[in-house]
Amino acid sequence: MHRFVRRAAATAVALPLVLLLWPTAASAHEVRQVGKIKMTVGWQHEPTYAGAENAVQVFLHDAAGKPIDDLGNPTSLVVRVVYGSQPPSAPLDLEPSWDPDTGLGTHGEWDAALTPTEPGTYSFLFTGSVEGQPINQKFTSSDSTFDDVQSPSSIEYPTKTQSNAELGAGIVALQPRVAAVKSDASSAKSSASTAITLSVIALVVAVAGAGTAIVVARRRGG
Repeated sequence: MHRFVRRAAATAVALPLVLLLWPTAASAHEVRQVGKIKMTVGWQHEPTYAGAENAVQVFLHDAAGKPIDDLGNPTSLVVRVVYGSQPPSAPLDLEPSWDPDTGLGTHGEWDAALTPTEPGTYSFLFTGSVEGQPINQKFTSSDSTFDDVQSPSSIEYPTKTQSNAELGAGIVALQPRVAAVKSDASSAKSSASTAITLSVIALVVAVAGAGTAIVVARRRGG
């Protein structure tokens, strides 16, 4: 009985700690103090898959730890997304999660809708200001920050789709074959055209020959 009580007490102590740590384990974000503003940045949905709707997510808190729900209208902070050697995306507007009219959402959470189309490493470049604090910060996905974008092939069933990069590589690989088929078709068309021309000439010659024979025969008969 005493052993059961001790176990129950240990569970009662451990459970709140597990619940407290669970959000951190479930969702990877990078936390950074920028002057008086704390920024917590990551993907809205993780794991993050190419081709799936997602969003750049940032939680904003002031020096006192109070969530920031107002960035002005228009918002004073925007985010651009960077992938590989591609030029940055157009500025994406951050929309508040918290809705004071319905009481739904999360205080201090701001999201910019985005569908990543390729697997790999992504960076989020935040520029503007928050409560007068200038912001010019770049956050990059990694094992120690937030998720890289993954190929969806591991969760696709029953068939697996190809990524845009794989489709592009396949199209490039097919181009020489397409050119060869066009060349063959052009040669075949040219050969067919030549054959038709020769047939017409042969027919004309035959008709002309027949006409000459008829004229000759009439003259002999006359």
